[in-house]
Amino acid sequence: VITQDAGLSLENIQLNLLGQARRVIVNKDSTTIVGDGLEIEAIKTRCEQLRKQVNVADTSYEKEKLQDRIAKLSGGIAVIKVGAVTETEMKDKKLRLEDAINATRAAVEEGIVPGGGATLAHLSDNLLTWAKNNLQEEELVGAMIIARAIVAPLRRITENAGINGAVIIEQVQQQEFEVGYNAATNKFGNMYDEGVVDPAKVTRSGIQNATSIASMILTTECIIVNQEQSVSE
Repeated sequence: VITQDAGLSLENIQLNLLGQARRVIVNKDSTTIVGDGLEIEAIKTRCEQLRKQVNVADTSYEKEKLQDRIAKLSGGIAVIKVGAVTETEMKDKKLRLEDAINATRAAVEEGIVPGGGATLAHLSDNLLTWAKNNLQEEELVGAMIIARAIVAPLRRITENAGINGAVIIEQVQQQEFEVGYNAATNKFGNMYDEGVVDPAKVTRSGIQNATSIASMILTTECIIVNQEQSVSE
């Protein structure tokens, strides 16, 4: 790192101060350097030096910067190669992979919950009970609207599978929190054990965003929509 603390500046750097990397990815928020894996021992040595500097640092600011530097050096990166027969298939796989990566990052931040709409179905029943005991008038009406609306994902999943959605929702709500309906196997089970999970952050954000949009529509004087024309017209 070229800094004044190291006695270096951009005006007097030499080529021997620069290293090599297999790939460098730069965007507006971050820079990712993918090495060739040949400098692992040198990186470990540098991390040890930084840890010693942390112990003798005078201010909390210096310690924080050094610890951040250690985390960046010691952290790893994986390269996932995506291949396909056609370009269209490759783009589809790439988008699916990006979705999976983003979902994993969200899961690391806030954890996971049972998927397949099971979490929202369980929360709907609990929300309804809580709202009747704690809310009144308009707040109670709003809570009841949300309680009815958040079972829509599970209803849609079951209806797409050709099953009566209302029956499945009622059966799921009578089970433990971890139990949901797996449309792929047409069975009820522990969603964690079956690998049907959602990032908690995604579920929370979905409710917040939907509520925000609904609130905006309620305060809007008019809404413009496209009228669908029938085939005969």
